[in-house]
Amino acid sequence: MNLLEVFTDAAPLLFEGFAMTIEITIISLLIAFFLGLISCVMGISSFKPFKAISKFYLWLIRGTPLLVQCFFVYFSIPQLIQSFGIDFRLTAFSAGVITLSLNAGAYMSEIFRGGIQAVDKGQMEAARSLGLPKNRAMIKVILPQALKICIPSLVNQFIITLKDTSIISVISLGEVVYQANIYIGRTMNSFATWTIVGIMYLIAITILSSLSNYVERRISNE
Repeated sequence: MNLLEVFTDAAPLLFEGFAMTIEITIISLLIAFFLGLISCVMGISSFKPFKAISKFYLWLIRGTPLLVQCFFVYFSIPQLIQSFGIDFRLTAFSAGVITLSLNAGAYMSEIFRGGIQAVDKGQMEAARSLGLPKNRAMIKVILPQALKICIPSLVNQFIITLKDTSIISVISLGEVVYQANIYIGRTMNSFATWTIVGIMYLIAITILSSLSNYVERRISNE
């Protein structure tokens, strides 16, 4: 079959998989946003235990491959809990969300930290001089400016996480790469199928890249 015939034949399966890809990406990034923000605040905290927890989290996630993290969450954690006599299992979707959230959260933590450091130190001094406590000054003055600075990098992380969902197919999560493998196993149309999947990713990532460039231009012009 040619490319058009394969697309017509495989479209329902691939679009179903790509919808799953988008869904798990959005859910994971929403969780990762708050996880990264919490980790960042803990990391810049003067309370040493919080700082140590944040550093350990970043060290662990950034120092291990996503594939290993995925296998650990899906296979090892349930096995560990079951060793205590507790019947515990994770679905592929839940394991995928946990893995991507933990992974993206670590990198978002560093993005937030960079954004906070990019805010003029005089902003904190001005807020403190107006009588705001340090914590309130951070929430009311520094974080809003830092988040604005972080937007292009956060969009870039969205792109990275979207592509990383393909790795989660190893635990039989029904995203687009997994569905493509099923279709290829049935029809042996490898070239056309992977070309279509590549085009789907390219379209989505091109849209996100354009959004990132637009936001960056808007911020630089303000």
